[in-house]
Amino acid sequence: MILMPKKRLNKSFWVLFVAIFAIACTSNDVYFQYQSVAQKGWSKDSLYRFDIPITDTVATYNVYVNVRNRGEYPYQNLWLFLNKTTPDSIQSKDSIECYLADQRGKWLGKGLGSILEMPVLYQQNVRFKKAGTYHYKIVQGMRDSVLKGINDIGMRVEKVGRK
Repeated sequence: MILMPKKRLNKSFWVLFVAIFAIACTSNDVYFQYQSVAQKGWSKDSLYRFDIPITDTVATYNVYVNVRNRGEYPYQNLWLFLNKTTPDSIQSKDSIECYLADQRGKWLGKGLGSILEMPVLYQQNVRFKKAGTYHYKIVQGMRDSVLKGINDIGMRVEKVGRK
């Protein structure tokens, strides 16, 4: 058995630790942000705005809407209305249905404690035609005037293909 001096072993440990940490923290995320929903619930009149800066118009991206819900959320799904404004002021509207639970009521999101996080793929392999800031506005599209059980709403944009 070969024994390494303690100092050398300690230095090797730290180099290995830093290398693993650097690899684990590498992310393709261009943008990732959450906004908290009011504790009393998400009013039909409340909108959440996300300003996403895009510099690379050659790359392809995946765009996610992330939902954090609590166990008190009363439905299986969540309808969202999205309004996107491009850097050259072109607007488009879209809707997305987010499934938060299966048919038996089992939550699909992951999390610890009472808050579950569910990433929902909104657009896959999309290219942004113009560099600049893309403005997204999200409004809940459920029938409740105040929707209970949603904790946070977020957006994440990742570059595709770079790992």
